[in-house]
Amino acid sequence: MELDLNGIHQLAREQDIDAETVDEALSEALRLAYLKTPHAAKHARVELDPRAGSFTIWARDEIAQEPTEDDPHPAPKLGDEYDDTPKDFGRLAASTARQVISQLFRKAEDDKVFGAFSGQKGKLITGVVQQDVKDTENVHVAVGDVEAILPRREQVPGERHRHGERIRVYVVNVSRGLKGPEIIVSRSHPELVRKLFEREVPELVSGAVSIMAIAREAGARTKVAVRANTRGVNPKGALIGPSGSRVRAVMENLGSEKIDIVDWSSDPAKFIAAALSPANVSGVHVVSEKNMTAIAFIPEDQLSLAIGKEGQNARLAAKLTGWKIGIESEEAYAKRKAEQLVREQGEQAKDADGTETAQD
Repeated sequence: MELDLNGIHQLAREQDIDAETVDEALSEALRLAYLKTPHAAKHARVELDPRAGSFTIWARDEIAQEPTEDDPHPAPKLGDEYDDTPKDFGRLAASTARQVISQLFRKAEDDKVFGAFSGQKGKLITGVVQQDVKDTENVHVAVGDVEAILPRREQVPGERHRHGERIRVYVVNVSRGLKGPEIIVSRSHPELVRKLFEREVPELVSGAVSIMAIAREAGARTKVAVRANTRGVNPKGALIGPSGSRVRAVMENLGSEKIDIVDWSSDPAKFIAAALSPANVSGVHVVSEKNMTAIAFIPEDQLSLAIGKEGQNARLAAKLTGWKIGIESEEAYAKRKAEQLVREQGEQAKDADGTETAQD
């Protein structure tokens, strides 16, 4: 049966697909197509002849065997091969070849895309927003010839994107989906903030400064804890930049989101106090290092600042440090301690009076 194998191989070479891969896929596809034809033999193989531009289907029939005492249910043997290429198989063969080539081309293209983006996981990329009327839940982001998906769960609450708008996104995952490579990106991931700072702060790239922790409520506020790895470097100043230029450049990519930059410390009390910025913390009592619980004492006029709107500042401080932080008024604590001291002194005086009476 004739088949333009040379033409098929030429198309495959243009897509960097080797001839052996094409022949294997085409042979198997033709064999399966043959098995669907009427009166097809159960056992068959396809032989391709690139020089002649043809193929042959060689079939073998099963020959039943006589049962014996040793083998009452013998398996059938296969007879000699014979040419069983259907005479009217040409149109089906051509259609099968087109499908195989199409699938191979699509797989080759998917492999290229997957290969190009598999190394982009965990990185910051820039894309162009594309509208998709059939998928209103997600935002489609064109990155070159590839379309990434910004799912609703990775979007910033209240953030709206216009068609054709350029946005920076963080690559969360690259995987092989049912319809080809699936690239998931995010605008709400905390690491997006880290990557944006790395674009603006040379000290982060050189290693002179490190971002030790990030706590983020996307669209509202982010806290970033930093430390210096080189003497003489101000880590907070490095991220803020001259006249606030660096942190302002990051915030421009985050809309109305505010950013707090605080000093990281290996001392839990110092770190917790810094994390509650912009509130002034007068002291921190570590209740349990094992359970990572502590109480921060705050001046009365700083309490609302420490807690934040709807508890946001305290919540982000807990996320940033990893500690459970209780917040207590410094004045209320001092008053309670004073009252407790008075009670204890009164009880001691009563005990002393009782002792003197007993002696009399």
